[in-house]
Amino acid sequence: MRRRTETLAGAALFRSLSPDELRALEDRCLWRRVEAGQWIIDFEDEGTDVFVVAAGLVRVTIRAISGRTVILRDIPAGEFFGELAAIDGKARSAGIVAVTNATVACMPAPLFRDCIHRHPDVCDQVMVLLAGEIRKLATRVNEFNTLDVRHRIYAELLRLARPDGRGEHSATISPPPPHADLAARVSTRREAVSRELSALERDGLLEKRRGALVLLDTRRLRERVRQAAEED
Repeated sequence: MRRRTETLAGAALFRSLSPDELRALEDRCLWRRVEAGQWIIDFEDEGTDVFVVAAGLVRVTIRAISGRTVILRDIPAGEFFGELAAIDGKARSAGIVAVTNATVACMPAPLFRDCIHRHPDVCDQVMVLLAGEIRKLATRVNEFNTLDVRHRIYAELLRLARPDGRGEHSATISPPPPHADLAARVSTRREAVSRELSALERDGLLEKRRGALVLLDTRRLRERVRQAAEED
């Protein structure tokens, strides 16, 4: 008998499936429970399975030519990864590591493709996801080409922050990312992140609170990023 966390009910990808179709899909998946820090797939692995995060949080990383690990994004429960290899059959383009203890459904590539072909809504969602990822990667490539470390950190803070209702231009990052993680997102060193966050505090643009980083004026921060890009 499967555990309560071993369900695809929370995955928006399969929202158009009937309860019976969803249960049939769940029965054909291999379920894995992974611990925080455990690698689910590694860069250039040969597998083609698709993984759906049923519980927990996992992280997408790549290796830079220098050997440094770069964090691309985090994937929460309800989302999926591994679709590129399932579509083209090539080696993995990124590694996936569990940030917290997690439960994932491992779906063979033929089953994933069959689901796409049978259910137009699933196909549409996969296309929207792929288009969104291409746009995000294009944005990050542009930032790496046009922004220095300081302004890449600003851009990443803005990307991570969410409106908090305290004011029109106030936003919060909670929980606050470790400096090492933030550095890995923008390909720099932890010391540079610490230095720039302290500078933002002195400028009145950032406040550290228990369990959160608060951006006090996102409009000014975005303007700094825009000006830096134009000066390149």
